[in-house]
Amino acid sequence: MLFVCTGNICRSPTAHGVFSKLVQEQSLQRFIEVDSAGTHAYHTGERPDPRATAAAAKRGYDLKHLRARKIDVSDFAKYEYILAMDNQNLKDLLKACMNSEQCRIQLFMDFTRTQKQIEVPDPYYGTQKGFEVVLDLIEDACSGLLEYICRHHALASTARAS
Repeated sequence: MLFVCTGNICRSPTAHGVFSKLVQEQSLQRFIEVDSAGTHAYHTGERPDPRATAAAAKRGYDLKHLRARKIDVSDFAKYEYILAMDNQNLKDLLKACMNSEQCRIQLFMDFTRTQKQIEVPDPYYGTQKGFEVVLDLIEDACSGLLEYICRHHALASTARAS
């Protein structure tokens, strides 16, 4: 599972943190690997934006251990699901990969259960409220994504099975 935004300091690390926690809560870590990256190397090596980290922490997600990185060509073969936060990220990813790998790439918000938005807006130039809105969208889409993966890959949570 690879979440991708532009610089890998706001949206994709937030999705990384939220989805990692859901995977852990369902005891599915040995089946699902979670990572995030950016389409550009603007912030390589940096921690997530402090506003993203603060919004996530208020809801129980830890982003402090994450570091920004640019997507690598090897990621297209490594990850079965590569999820773009917006249409520009989707275009950039499709341009960067081989045709045989394009089926792995899709919009993250395709997995939303209650939201009507098709993109996760970039909150970087906005206010703290923008980070809260992004977190609302990401939490919903992460829940839908995990539900889809469990159903599609016949994964049962060991937390539920216990």
